[in-house]
Amino acid sequence: MTPPPDLRLTGALCLIGRTLEETDLALSGAQFVAPSARMQTLDLSGYWVLPGIVDLHGDGFERHIRPRPSAPFDKRAALLSADTELASQGVTTAWFAQSWSWEGGARAPDEAVALLDARRQIADRLGTDIRIQLRFETHMPRDHAALMAVVRDYHLDYIVFNNHLPEALDLARTKPDRFAIWAGMNGHTPESLLAIVEAAHKADAEIPAFLTALAADLVAAGVTLGSHDDPDPDTRAFFRGIGARVCEFPTSVAAAQAARDSGEPVLMGAPNVVRGGSQSGNIAAMELIEDGLCDALISDYYIPALAQAAWAMADARALGFGHAWEMISTAPARIMGLTDRGQLCPGQRADLVVMNPKTRQIEATIAGGRIRHMTGEVARRLLAPGYPSMAAQ
Repeated sequence: MTPPPDLRLTGALCLIGRTLEETDLALSGAQFVAPSARMQTLDLSGYWVLPGIVDLHGDGFERHIRPRPSAPFDKRAALLSADTELASQGVTTAWFAQSWSWEGGARAPDEAVALLDARRQIADRLGTDIRIQLRFETHMPRDHAALMAVVRDYHLDYIVFNNHLPEALDLARTKPDRFAIWAGMNGHTPESLLAIVEAAHKADAEIPAFLTALAADLVAAGVTLGSHDDPDPDTRAFFRGIGARVCEFPTSVAAAQAARDSGEPVLMGAPNVVRGGSQSGNIAAMELIEDGLCDALISDYYIPALAQAAWAMADARALGFGHAWEMISTAPARIMGLTDRGQLCPGQRADLVVMNPKTRQIEATIAGGRIRHMTGEVARRLLAPGYPSMAAQ
């Protein structure tokens, strides 16, 4: 693979920390370096240059695999399509959230392994850094060995625990029509899914000991652990006790406050911010942000919401734009211990977004020093005669 040429970016306002500053940036290979007068220069006057977005949880990729529940497509092609969408929205690192669940269908363990295998097969064709986060349903005590084998084989680095049993039991009892739809989406009849749910529920007493042992093995394997949809401080305390330090989508202010009091990162959905509330009726993310109880935003089900949420927070004056963008770039990188990205400074991985502040459109995304998306006036400048190619080769 031919390395990209050295390039100096001039004229733009660059986000350094939380401040937009007029300064030059330089790229050599896959890293930011100190600028040199000998480098090819690209004038980005009128633009903002921002760190690439780091998304810690997104399931929008599912639409690429199953645009309709009964119409699955090849996972390799779907991942490549999702990769293109990520770049167009300024995302340079992303964890795709894949379930490992008793629900079956698209959330069955076999589907998780198939996705991991597809990602492995096309890894050298991806333009962005796509990783897989497994959302592990808590009531699967017979899956300890199988999960650990997958972690080792595919070098997984992020697993989140969630428990959909209370939701399933409530739906079956109070909203049987919705429960039937859920069952059908995963290839079940309502009766067969209810039998699965009830069987899983019978394992309640052994789940705390099971999760404690599983979490110990996962932490020893270097996996970052989190929990999903914590409803209260007691639930957060349990997951804290077994080493699941990331609090993802807490469903109450009390759970978020408990995480904050213990110095644990709280993640909320960017679509929640953009839409002004949760689509499922849970707490509003903007309220947590205004109260200082949210550390980072994640795409959840809609990738474009990440950049939109940064603008929404700035427009609402909940945060300055620099602080808002930090919540989708620098902060997520820090949470996952990615010390090589999230900032525009020498030695960091060359991940950046070129944004037109007037239109709020992302006109270019560079990931690992290579252009993965370009459009508009930035594309015209980059394609002008005399500029060597920085595109993927």
